[in-house]
Amino acid sequence: QVQLVESGGGLVQPGGSLRLSCAASGSISEIVNAGWYRQAPGKQREWVTTIAHDGTTTYATSVKGRFTSSRDSAKNMVYLQLNNLKPEDTAVYYCNAFAGASWVWGQGTQVTVSA
Repeated sequence: QVQLVESGGGLVQPGGSLRLSCAASGSISEIVNAGWYRQAPGKQREWVTTIAHDGTTTYATSVKGRFTSSRDSAKNMVYLQLNNLKPEDTAVYYCNAFAGASWVWGQGTQVTVSA
């Protein structure tokens, strides 16, 4: 059993930055991959990034070059650094992980980019 809790969202101006955190607890040893998704109102949930077990990261085209995902295994944390934010980045951001044989999701944290 794995639990994920996101934090770090907020209101930021275009061009600004935020650092999102995802704290994992429970059966940490079961986690294979982790990542981030986002969902804007009225839109489908969108894949943002994946962090493989070896630390390799991949990104959606829409965020590549602006966002950076990472993990700190010693702290049971994963992060998403959001730079050069744009209004279209406004969404609820969700941490997820593949643990054992199922996907686990956090509750999400709101990111709003507005002047």
